[in-house]
Amino acid sequence: MTAQQSPLNALSFDIEDWFHIVDIPGLEDPATWEGRESLVERRTDDILAALARHEARATFFVLGWIAERHPALVRRIAQAGHELASHSYWHRRVYTLTPDEFRRDTIESLDAIERACGVRPKGYRAPSFSILEGTEWAFDVLLDCGITWDASLFPAPRGHGGYPCSDAPHVFRALPSGRTMPELPLGVMRVAGRGLCFSGGGYMRLLPSWVIERGFTQFARRGLPVVIYLHPRDFAPECPRVPMPFHRKFKCYVGMNTTMRKLESLLKRHRFAPCGEVLVQSGVMHAA
Repeated sequence: MTAQQSPLNALSFDIEDWFHIVDIPGLEDPATWEGRESLVERRTDDILAALARHEARATFFVLGWIAERHPALVRRIAQAGHELASHSYWHRRVYTLTPDEFRRDTIESLDAIERACGVRPKGYRAPSFSILEGTEWAFDVLLDCGITWDASLFPAPRGHGGYPCSDAPHVFRALPSGRTMPELPLGVMRVAGRGLCFSGGGYMRLLPSWVIERGFTQFARRGLPVVIYLHPRDFAPECPRVPMPFHRKFKCYVGMNTTMRKLESLLKRHRFAPCGEVLVQSGVMHAA
């Protein structure tokens, strides 16, 4: 399969700061965030520069809290031709919220991004992929808020999420209202009969490049797009350290000095587009 015949993969970045890591007691109080050193602008600018070098476009899932405090950064993302989407306002896991709380959080995030750059997002990704079984009501709330596609489902067990669904782009139909939502889930490669995420966050920082390429090959053979998801802190070896359990510390900090090299290698070898375009090409959503 040639590069021109291979599926168009989805490139995405969750724009949050290092202190938005979930479920760490020392970071949970938003009142402490303002006083912490920020790395989101400089590391997002590094991402933008890499994409410009490779003439690649991506989806930036922006936290409303970030858009409120760094509107010029959001404008730079929009002016570079990238797709803007919501990553919530406060970075709270969906399953910890009531439907009303989730609605307020979503609207606040959309308003903040629109104020920053004049674009009202149509896409959404839940913090920590935290739409689980029993929280399908979240899709109805998103539709009511004007969201037209989603990228929140993680089709394998994980610490803060996991939803039993196809890892192919699909139309999600299990909404309480009976409506549907175009869904771009994360993908998992098969290793010894088990699912392994390979294309984002700590997984991508930890795994060697040959394993990541094996995942791309598996998905290309299935005719499916790979979804890359990364954060500004994934590129930041200088990221401040805070107390946390060893397994979280390993996942949060491993391989940060490898991320840019791995990303640029993928940009050279594979075709990428924003999430919305990949959903259209996959046939599960109509072009706007």
